[in-house]
Amino acid sequence: MTLSLRRKRTICVLDDDGDVLRSLRFLLETHGFKVRTFRTGATLLRSIEPNNVDCLVIDYKMPDMDGLDVIVGIRNLRIEAPIVLITGHTTARISERAAALGVSDILYKPHFEDKLVTCIWDAMSRFPSGSNGGPPPQKYLSERP
Repeated sequence: MTLSLRRKRTICVLDDDGDVLRSLRFLLETHGFKVRTFRTGATLLRSIEPNNVDCLVIDYKMPDMDGLDVIVGIRNLRIEAPIVLITGHTTARISERAAALGVSDILYKPHFEDKLVTCIWDAMSRFPSGSNGGPPPQKYLSERP
């Protein structure tokens, strides 16, 4: 068994539902990602650093600001990491605005978790070289603290 020396990819997840955050953290950590979770868009925007995020998973419908407004804030911070938007429903307007903001994929609740990991790797692999994206590591041995 080979230990990958590549650093773990950092995924930032934004959702106002604590149960969803816990579930996504478990899912993504199980697949070898480092996960940072946020319950409000404002907290994510205050905490995010351009060189410390490889992909973002953002819920569309939240009480403080919608996911697309958060994405505008992320892009204004010059963070170019790929973004996966999750939503319970969408409209053509939401899809068009998401595409204009560079959203890599839109996944639909409640049954999106089986596709999420694949979407994250696909989104990171489509980003230009020099970004934080790239192919998945070969294999991780347990690296949890």
